[in-house]
Amino acid sequence: MPVGALELEAGGYLPEVVLGFETWGTLNADASNAVLIEHALTGSTHVARGVSDEDGWWDDLVGPGATIDTERYFVVAANMVGGCYGSTGPASPAPDGSPWGSRFPFVTIRDSVRAEARLADALGIRRWHAVLGGSMGGARALEWAATFPDRTARCAVMACGAASTAEQIAFAQAQVAAIRLDPHFAGGDYYGGPAPDAGLGIARRIAHINYRSEPELEYRFGRSAQAEEQPFGGITPAARGRYAVESYLDYQAEKLVSRFDANSYILLTEALVSHDVSRGRGSLEQFLGGLEETEFFIAAVDSDRLYFPEQSRQLAEALPGSVKVHTIETPLGHDGFLTDVQQLHDELSQAFFPQS
Repeated sequence: MPVGALELEAGGYLPEVVLGFETWGTLNADASNAVLIEHALTGSTHVARGVSDEDGWWDDLVGPGATIDTERYFVVAANMVGGCYGSTGPASPAPDGSPWGSRFPFVTIRDSVRAEARLADALGIRRWHAVLGGSMGGARALEWAATFPDRTARCAVMACGAASTAEQIAFAQAQVAAIRLDPHFAGGDYYGGPAPDAGLGIARRIAHINYRSEPELEYRFGRSAQAEEQPFGGITPAARGRYAVESYLDYQAEKLVSRFDANSYILLTEALVSHDVSRGRGSLEQFLGGLEETEFFIAAVDSDRLYFPEQSRQLAEALPGSVKVHTIETPLGHDGFLTDVQQLHDELSQAFFPQS
């Protein structure tokens, strides 16, 4: 859906922005049953299966009879500005007709939330019943409450803190560098030629190590070889076979490369690096402590080594009132907010989505 021109927080400008989005359920007469779900870094708008044949990435949370019952709630998921699932991004045509490529401006989490507010306007939604997200989606949900508290009745932030940390920035920098150093990257203007698939694949490998936990990787793979390959030995290092965990990372890289744009990966990664909900708003405690118009639900994954549970606790402590940190218990690491979100059913239902 076109949402108009967008002046960006860092000084850039997009003359016409389109947001890709999906919806489930029916908006009621007073638009009081609308729920916005924000995707993570490489997530799409396809939160739930709905009438399609494709599984959604949060089917355990969204659908008929689920925690967010689409027979009662109208659910919206929008692709972030700069993404590659229907929204204006680097692969989109610029005003001159050629892809934006390297000319696409720097986008922040706040920029995307401002664009999403225009989408809400177009859909006739003045105030969200709830905004939810995990990881980068959690940063976007939190920014909704910060930028539009009067339009965000409830906000659920999962596996994300109030700002990106130095370590998160460091891991992100390594991923972005891997893409930019790919010979096919061409400074970001690779459209029409070979894409920087090798660099994007390396970026995904780095990221995925953080998305899972060390105990899980050890339990699943240990030092085992991949099938008949021989990881120990070989005349040269390049001639050896792979360990099973290496094959697993190769598989994750291939999956992402087949569906994602490298420029969008950089843009969204750098948007998440810029995440700091209190930027330009005073101290974190003073600013968040004033967000009394919104109810908050904070959740952490106990084995998360990308967004440590302590970051969720710090966020909760800065919010008004007494905000509990709910815990997803899983050995899977950061991805637990996707794979084990059903653990939050009872608490989330009680807080935001009471069952009839």
